[in-house]
Amino acid sequence: MRWLEYIIFLALVVGLVKPVGLYLARVSEAKPTFLDRALCPVETMLYRVFRIEPEREMSASVYILCFILFTVLNTVLLFAVLLLQAWLPGEPHDRYLTTPMTVDLAVNTAVSFATTTTWQAYGGETTLRYLAQVIGLVTQNFLAGAAGLAVGIAFIRGFARERSATIGNFWVDLVRATLWVLLPLSLIGSCALVWQGVPLNFAPYTEAHTLEGQLQSIAQGPVAALEFIKNLGTNGGGFFNANGAHPYANPTPLTNFLGLLAIAVLPAALTFTFGFWTNRRRSGWVLLGVMVMIFTFGLAVCDFAEKSVPSNLTALNVSGGNMEGKEARFGVGGSVLATVVTSNGATGSYNSMIDSYKPVGVIVPLMNMLLGEVVFGGLGTGLQSMVMLALVGVLLGGLMVGRTPEYLGKAITPSEAKLLALYALVTPFVVLILSSWAISTDMGRAGLGTNTGPHALTEVLFAYASNMANNGMTMAGLNANSVFYNMTTVLAMLAGRFGLVALALALAGRFAAQGRRPITLGTLPSDTVIFGVLVLGTIVLVGALSFLPALVLGPLVEFLRL
Repeated sequence: MRWLEYIIFLALVVGLVKPVGLYLARVSEAKPTFLDRALCPVETMLYRVFRIEPEREMSASVYILCFILFTVLNTVLLFAVLLLQAWLPGEPHDRYLTTPMTVDLAVNTAVSFATTTTWQAYGGETTLRYLAQVIGLVTQNFLAGAAGLAVGIAFIRGFARERSATIGNFWVDLVRATLWVLLPLSLIGSCALVWQGVPLNFAPYTEAHTLEGQLQSIAQGPVAALEFIKNLGTNGGGFFNANGAHPYANPTPLTNFLGLLAIAVLPAALTFTFGFWTNRRRSGWVLLGVMVMIFTFGLAVCDFAEKSVPSNLTALNVSGGNMEGKEARFGVGGSVLATVVTSNGATGSYNSMIDSYKPVGVIVPLMNMLLGEVVFGGLGTGLQSMVMLALVGVLLGGLMVGRTPEYLGKAITPSEAKLLALYALVTPFVVLILSSWAISTDMGRAGLGTNTGPHALTEVLFAYASNMANNGMTMAGLNANSVFYNMTTVLAMLAGRFGLVALALALAGRFAAQGRRPITLGTLPSDTVIFGVLVLGTIVLVGALSFLPALVLGPLVEFLRL
């Protein structure tokens, strides 16, 4: 049954790639869609109110600047909402808000949601008022997700255009991504969640008496407003501390499955949009094929690790696999599928506790994030990471045959090669330095509690990999609500959001300015199985060279000790 669920999920994702990819292309090119009659007047009004000139396009540098300024503005506004939430009306009552919203926690949370990381060093039901969740977090889930999709579309334009000084208009891409993609899908998805039992209210917390005679507080709130867009916008931050494991946030296997589809379909569909715009459809399918191969391998490894009973419980005749930290309503299959999808999709909306996974099971989500979430990925960022690593493979292939490397008719000159090298080095540089700093100082080790040795290193490495990938997934054995972790994880979030996007769009701008070279006998074809193998080998090689020593000292040592 587990593998049947895996196969159905993957089949649905792949089957939706073409129609959704075509829709994204039409929306981004402002071609007619069935939603135009309702949304075009709203679009025109927004352009008028914010004085946007839709016909005026931007260079790559201006596009990057607008993206950064928009994210900074969102961060400041959310920071203000979080600090002022004590004066907001409505529930929950102050006695339930036991985690204080300190300045460093507010900074961390604001940056986290504005960058789609949604790393949460707090529990939502014990920290935030309903209005803070709706006005602050839900809004950012839409805006940050739309900004990421806009960047992905601009990145594709850089490959599709010839001799162009521009890659689009950020504000137009942002508005259309919000109105034509995120809003209608979120409305449908949120209604489906309400149908399945997810609350959508502003009621006080419910007080209930348990069978043991204890008093239990059951959190309420506008949960459905947040839960679907967190997945669709590849954000992942949960309304509750338990995130997708909470029965109000994710009550049934159906809601779990729908949430995972919301994470994967849009990013996967961008591979078709990429091939469609560049007139190299088969090249887009090759990239998708590499994604599917990596996804299937990671799923098989994680499933193999978690389906077996822990060795210390075999004598008790326990069956059903490693169910520690997993919800019975999802089982091993629904938990493993969610872990692999969310770690690949820049959406740390976990429904099981990764800290309870076996070491080999932990390696899969950890490597998914360290590799830049090249499988599906976030809105725009997954395709961006895949194409950038594919270009590294093309560069290496060209150097081996002594020919100027090119991809889709665009030459990779020394200037482009430098951008690719920087892109490949940013993640290991940030993650490994911050992890070393944390594990070697008292401030960093103070958050480890009872964890020591290889598992402690894994927890720290996992945290910074998650923030660098703008994912937000956590192993939860790390107490990250301290000034040290709140500030250092912010550094990783900003590097993952601004650093990688700036390099990718700079490269897209350079490609847009080039003409397209004709195909010759010496051209490396980008639509063959051999090219797919080259890309896959490059991903494995870059990951191994960057992170193998850290993995050996962490989860691999832990595996051998067990």
